[in-house]
Amino acid sequence: MSYLDTLLEGVEVEWTVLGNETFIEIANSGRKPVKSDLRIAGDIPYYGANNIQDYVEGFTHSGEYILIAEDGTQSIENYSIQWAIGKFWANNHVHVIRGKDSLNSRFLYHYLKQVNFVPFLSGGGRAKLTRGELEKIPIPIPSLAVQKEIVRILDKFTELTAELTAELTARKKQYEYYETKLLFDNSFEMIPLSQLCTVNQGLQIPINERKTEDGENRYFYITVQFLKGNDVNYFIESPLQSVICYEDDILVTRTGSTGKIITGVKGCFHNNFFKVNCFENIINKRYMYCVLNSKVMYGKLLHAASGGTVPDLPHNKFYKITIPVPSIKEQERIVSILDKFDILTSSISEGLPKEIELRKKQYEYYRDLLITFPSLRSVGEANQ
Repeated sequence: MSYLDTLLEGVEVEWTVLGNETFIEIANSGRKPVKSDLRIAGDIPYYGANNIQDYVEGFTHSGEYILIAEDGTQSIENYSIQWAIGKFWANNHVHVIRGKDSLNSRFLYHYLKQVNFVPFLSGGGRAKLTRGELEKIPIPIPSLAVQKEIVRILDKFTELTAELTAELTARKKQYEYYETKLLFDNSFEMIPLSQLCTVNQGLQIPINERKTEDGENRYFYITVQFLKGNDVNYFIESPLQSVICYEDDILVTRTGSTGKIITGVKGCFHNNFFKVNCFENIINKRYMYCVLNSKVMYGKLLHAASGGTVPDLPHNKFYKITIPVPSIKEQERIVSILDKFDILTSSISEGLPKEIELRKKQYEYYRDLLITFPSLRSVGEANQ
């Protein structure tokens, strides 16, 4: 912190806007959208509003650029800012910009990551950042030496996060390998689910009977929106015992997001789910979860589902699916191995996801500390 205080002490900052051609190049004229069926497969990344959508032949830009979503950002509050380097193809859903001689593009990228874009957006559900509004966004210009040092510090944090993310990806692939090898051993007996469990159907509760606050005898209402990360929580008062589930219970998504498996949640469940009641003298409940939640089993569940646009997994088809069932002792051994992998790859309290989240927060903390310069008003007052 003493080093940062020294670095930022007495720093003079010139404020300008993204439309100032002395400092900024807006390279939108090269953008070119291409429909997916007309793209020629290649090695060049094809960027959309939030990420790389494809790899194609040809390119629209070459160099170091910042891509700012014009429309279609996944989050208004955490606005989509991407860093593109080398040859790439940009479609018309991103603004393409970079700094000129006295503005380090990487410094500008870090700065824009914490800008509040909301006041500059227009439109409703698909908010749009027009070029006119883009050009009004204020940016600070400290000396190049300060810019480069700030970039050096912040890039260290992004490198750490990237290394951890790569490690997590590798561990997930390793998990999938051992998941298939351990669970789907050809020597295990294949038994239909009808001989291993029964299921309970959920209930559809009308909106006017759902509560928005927790309370006595109320249970969290688990819906498909829970799978999608919806922030709106509902609670049901004194539901039937048959639709209550506890943390170690297994829910199978019947329709809406067919084949998705939930465990670790206490509440009551919508009729888009059913709860699996294992015959625990034959099958370990945690082993059943590992099988149902596996990549191989997800394909089987989808194949068993019927319907068109919204597949539905009926009980009778679920019961006919066969799964590998070794001895209880072997099931426990497999669960022990897979649970260790699961903690490493999925746990937000112990594993790599927690470490990645901590590094992201650390980056954000130092980024905000390093690039929170005096506001335009303060600078103006100081100069009077």
